[in-house]
Amino acid sequence: MPDINDMLLFASVVKTRSFTETARRLDISKSRVSKAVSRLESTLGVRLLHRSTRSLSLTDIGEAYFEHCDRILEELAQAELTLSRLQQEPRGKLKISAPVAFSTMHVASALPGFMMQYPDVSVELTLSDRFVDLAEEGYDVALRITTTPGPNLVARKLAPIRRKICASPAYLARAGTPQSPEDLAQHNCLDYTFLNTQGLWHLKSVDGDVAIPVSGTLRINDDEALSQAVLGGLGLALLPTFIVGKDLQAGRLVEVLPGYVPTEFFIYAIHLPNRHLPSKVRSFIHYLQTCFGTEPYWDKDVAQ
Repeated sequence: MPDINDMLLFASVVKTRSFTETARRLDISKSRVSKAVSRLESTLGVRLLHRSTRSLSLTDIGEAYFEHCDRILEELAQAELTLSRLQQEPRGKLKISAPVAFSTMHVASALPGFMMQYPDVSVELTLSDRFVDLAEEGYDVALRITTTPGPNLVARKLAPIRRKICASPAYLARAGTPQSPEDLAQHNCLDYTFLNTQGLWHLKSVDGDVAIPVSGTLRINDDEALSQAVLGGLGLALLPTFIVGKDLQAGRLVEVLPGYVPTEFFIYAIHLPNRHLPSKVRSFIHYLQTCFGTEPYWDKDVAQ
């Protein structure tokens, strides 16, 4: 089989009608161009060009062969143009993995605006609190709430995820309001098992960090369901403001011990390392960063 690079150099020589001009345009030596054409003729067992010191012309066989080489050049140019457009214009299927509660409340509502802005993108969104394997499971991007995104991945911050100790006014009227972290031991502290707190609430304050033993009558692995139990007056819980921000603003929930807060998490957009990140992924991440920002809308008018 002829070498495709030799074929392309031959086609370029025919188009420019010059070995010297082809070498100049491609920034290679004239001898390399000449050897490529000679090698191609040797491989094919035919003469493609009539050469003289002053002129260059195609043989009959060379003319027929050039038509095929020229079509290959056109196809390669079209393929390069297609790849360039795919890189520059968001298009194709975007496969996303994202946490359940956050996506239900904030990602799903952001998608219509993104998809109207980029109509050539279709989205497959899988809601799961499991950390998926992007490479094995074929995800373009995953959203993760964590403090450490993990190695061998590219992580871009989308927004802070803050938690507050919350209770309903009815619960506090019945059980009293804790005045210090130690008072939490006397309260029904509901546990979000996905965080694996193991009966300890780690809180930060201007006076330092504390780890407070807590216990309660309900342990649950979904913080949206946990917020409903707190709204119902069952007890206290560490709840994310992306779920209860409106409840705090409206007074349906009250922040307890505002000087003590748990470690701040972030929601990240995670993707595999890629020197040429697809435009659909880059545009989606930028869109969410614009929607949420460093001070996300769910924290507006909520005391920090």
